[in-house]
Amino acid sequence: MAVHPYLRRPDEGTAYWFLGNLVTVKADGGTTGGRLTVAEFVNPPGFAPPLHRHHVEDEMFYVISGTARFECAGQTLHAGPGDFVLLPVGVPHTFLVGPDEPLRALQITTPSGFEGFAADAGEPAGEHRLPDPATIDPVSLGHAAARHGIELLGPPPHA
Repeated sequence: MAVHPYLRRPDEGTAYWFLGNLVTVKADGGTTGGRLTVAEFVNPPGFAPPLHRHHVEDEMFYVISGTARFECAGQTLHAGPGDFVLLPVGVPHTFLVGPDEPLRALQITTPSGFEGFAADAGEPAGEHRLPDPATIDPVSLGHAAARHGIELLGPPPHA
């Protein structure tokens, strides 16, 4: 598959409401020859995903603004603007966004495929409002995660 150069402007990309977060896919498997996915995440203060592991891809975050505490392989990694975090394939991990401001970060997964999970478990972000995270069905989320090689292992961390 040939990969071609392109430019995505700040307001461009396929956007989803995913677990109460805004996720905008900037590069997907179709544009990278399956090598990686790049998505801009905007996570609200205090957000935390369930403890989980990816069976297919490494997951990385480059923090643009805000702070988060990442937990992976028995390590606690406090990240802020300009920091880069690697969460290796197969290793359980989670994170907790700081309480003072949203976390804005680029999430990079290699190989590609995470965009399919965001589409499957989320909904297109149009003009409508952010969905209430309390309405997320954990059973449906677990099924979507399993279809995309992600295993949910436990609850989100607390502050």
